[in-house]
Amino acid sequence: MIIDTKKLNLILANKCLSVGELAELSEVNTVTLSRIRKGTQKARPRTIGKIARALKVDAELIVK
Repeated sequence: MIIDTKKLNLILANKCLSVGELAELSEVNTVTLSRIRKGTQKARPRTIGKIARALKVDAELIVK
């Protein structure tokens, strides 16, 4: 699955979170998050769920 990086970055900005903080909250490795944001790695459904849960949004909001 592909995460909509524009939406993800907007949510991070609205919540005043860095990628490092998202990594801690979601328990997803910082390198994995960076690769997903750059588009060099697709996110697994479980990873999308972890990110969405950490951001307190529905997963549908952050995927294309």
